Amino acid sequence: MLGNDARPRFFPVADPGDLGLTPPPDRHGTAVRVWARSLAGMQKEVLVSTTLGDPAWRLVSDEGSDLNGYDEGPFPLGHMAAGMVASYTNELVALAHQRGIELRDLRLTLDNYYTMEGSALRGTMIGGALPPELSLECTSDLDADGLRGLVSDAVHASPVNALLRQALVSAFTLTVNGERGDPGRVPELGSDCPPDPDGSFVEARVASSEVSQPLVELLPEPASDDAGDGGGLTETQNRRLHVRAVCTIRDDGVKEITAHLRRPAGALFRFLSDEPAGPGRPARAPDAASYVAAGIAFCFMTQFGRYAAITKKKLETYRLVQDLHLPMGGASGATGTAGNADPVETHVYLETPHGHEFGQLALAMSEQTCFLHAVCRTALKTRIRVLARR
Repeated sequence: MLGNDARPRFFPVADPGDLGLTPPPDRHGTAVRVWARSLAGMQKEVLVSTTLGDPAWRLVSDEGSDLNGYDEGPFPLGHMAAGMVASYTNELVALAHQRGIELRDLRLTLDNYYTMEGSALRGTMIGGALPPELSLECTSDLDADGLRGLVSDAVHASPVNALLRQALVSAFTLTVNGERGDPGRVPELGSDCPPDPDGSFVEARVASSEVSQPLVELLPEPASDDAGDGGGLTETQNRRLHVRAVCTIRDDGVKEITAHLRRPAGALFRFLSDEPAGPGRPARAPDAASYVAAGIAFCFMTQFGRYAAITKKKLETYRLVQDLHLPMGGASGATGTAGNADPVETHVYLETPHGHEFGQLALAMSEQTCFLHAVCRTALKTRIRVLARR
C-alpha cells in the first residue's frame, strides 16, 4: 500500500541498471520499458526507463471513487493526458523556435474522450477512444491561420501522434502462477519473456539528481454534482469519459500540467514534465514518453482489477513488463519527419488460484476494455483550435 511506503511517491531511480531495468533496444528513436505491479486496491506503481538519457522514474497511480479508489496517486488517464500534452508542447516550442515565431503566454489544452459499452460478464464490454481536441491560447504576431498551421505541424511532428494516427494492435505474453502459456484471444508476442520484476520494486532507491519537487501533487478539485460512486465497477456500461489536461511553461522551462477527470467528475492533479537536454543535464521531471508509457500500463492494469472485481474472482497480484517504441520528435529531435511507432508489447504476470484459463480471459477482457490500448488500435486525428491574442 502506498501509505506504508516511506519513499516519495514519485522520484528518479538511482542506478536502475543494478535492478535489471534498462530500456529495450531502440527501433525508431525512443524506446521505453515499464515495469508495473499492482498494490492494494486500485493502487499501482511503475518503474520507467527510456533511451532518452533521462533518469529512470518511479511513478504511482490510483483511481478515484468511481472505481472505489482513494486518489492516492493520479488516475491512469491523467498520466496519458499529461504525456500527450507535454509531447505536443515540446514540438510546438521547437517548431516555433526553428521558424523564428515568438509565442508568449502559451497555454495548450488537451481534451481526451473515451467510451465504455457492453457487459463484462457476457464478454461484450469494450473500451473506445475518440479523437482528441487540442486548443492553443497564446499571444503572438502570427495570425490565427498561421498559428493553426503551426499547431498542426507540431501535432504531426509529435512522437505520441505516431501512436494515434496508426491502428496498432498490441501483442502479449501470459505467465500465470510462474508458467508461461498461450495468451488466448489476444495476439501473442513472439519473444522470450523477460524476468518477472516482482522483487525489484522495493529495491528502487531515490537518486540524488536535481529534480523539481513535488513532481506530482493532488490539487483541490472543483465542486461537481457528477462525482463517482463506484459506477466504474458495474457489470454493464454505457458511458463516455472526458479528461482535460492544460499545459503551461514555467520560467525555468519545466512544463506544468494539470490533468482533471471531468466526466465522471474526479480528481485534479498537477504534473511536472521536462526533457533531457544532453549529457550533464538530465530531465528535472519525467519526460513525455515516460508519462505516456506509464499511463498505458496503469490503465491496462486497472482493467485487470476491474474484471476481477466484477467477476468476483481472486487475482492476487498482477505485473507487467511493457515496451513502447516511438519516434524522436520531428522538431525537437530535428528529424524533420513524423516517424512511426510500433504496437505496444506487454508481458503479463498473474497470480491467481483460478489457473491459466481465467488468466487468458482476464487478459482478453483487459485488453478489450483498456481505453489506452483502444487509443493504439484506433486511427485518431487530433482536432485543433486556436485562440490568438496580439
